[in-house]
Amino acid sequence: MPFIPTERPVQVVRLDVSMATLFKLVLVLAGLWLLGQLASVLLVLVAALFIVGTLSPVIAWCESRRVPRGLAIALVFTALVVATVLVIALTIPELIDQVRQLQAEEPEWRARAVTWLARSPLTAPLAEALRTARFGAMVDITPSSALAFSTRIGGILAYSMASIFLALYGLIDRDRLRGGLFAVIPREQHMRFTRVLLNLETIVGGYIRGQLVTSGLMAAFMFVLLELCGVPNALALAVFGGIADVLPYIGPFLTIGPAFAASLGRGPAIVGIVLVAMLAYEEFESRVLIPVVYGRALRLPSSVVMFALLVGATLKGVVGALLALPVAAAILMLVDELRVSLPGQPATAPGGDQASRDAHGEALYADLTDGMPAEQAAAIAVELSETRKRDSAAIARVDADPVP
Repeated sequence: MPFIPTERPVQVVRLDVSMATLFKLVLVLAGLWLLGQLASVLLVLVAALFIVGTLSPVIAWCESRRVPRGLAIALVFTALVVATVLVIALTIPELIDQVRQLQAEEPEWRARAVTWLARSPLTAPLAEALRTARFGAMVDITPSSALAFSTRIGGILAYSMASIFLALYGLIDRDRLRGGLFAVIPREQHMRFTRVLLNLETIVGGYIRGQLVTSGLMAAFMFVLLELCGVPNALALAVFGGIADVLPYIGPFLTIGPAFAASLGRGPAIVGIVLVAMLAYEEFESRVLIPVVYGRALRLPSSVVMFALLVGATLKGVVGALLALPVAAAILMLVDELRVSLPGQPATAPGGDQASRDAHGEALYADLTDGMPAEQAAAIAVELSETRKRDSAAIARVDADPVP
């Protein structure tokens, strides 16, 4: 009997998208477009938050010594302004003179480098490329480029001042701003939100203070070393080295390279001393200084550091590379604080110790703030979270150093 195929009914797949879903999608796209248009404003806000996170522990320390908050803020900002003015007055004029001297000595340095590279067949092509390079054309100033440069500098200064004043306003009116923020957040999420804010303050403050300390120490070390070795233009090289030290991974090349090149004219002994001293300090900074200065503020694995730097540099260049580490640390902190189970990790048990402490803290907060305004409730949430943070740190120290 012949096989007669049966016809299958045609299945029609229909996608019914509701108007509410379309409206939400339009809102999300409009929000992303608006964020792109307001990138500069967001950068000002992030810079202000960085300043607040950096200065808040210093102001809190002053308050713990019974200094009124307003006076503490005034003292901290006055000290920063005075220190900035002194640094500019003591370094910028000399730095400009040394940069001009470096520019005048550039042909001699290039000829010396070309002669050294031409000695080997492997580096001879580099010598020829260096000989024919026109560095003067890179710094030629035209009226249009001067106008564009001055406009850019003016914009940077304006955004910097906006960030400073926004941070100052946030520090002065902290309680009112915090109360307004807590007023739009559900009461049952106040404790978790407070812990997130405190952890962000620790991450941002520790990162910025660590950068300032390590960069300042690098600049001071380079200046003393180059001055003792008689290397010319020590101040300009030290300032450049301190700024370059901010950049992870490529910072050592930008600090050691110019110092090594500047010492070539002082003889082999000076070259060896500068090179060995710079390498030793870079090793000391990475092995000893950075862990001590940063402490447990970031706690990032090396793989996460490399990936974050690549992503940040690709998206926003140097600014993205500088912001990559605190952003990565903040994301990992949020994953931990929100109890998100990552692939390959066991899900957090509902009755675990962490969940029990969270539930106990939220119940205590609800009892203490029943019927209380948001501004006062925010202060209590911060106090409870800080107490818990201190207790957790004390327990961690006890576990790390058990009594024999």
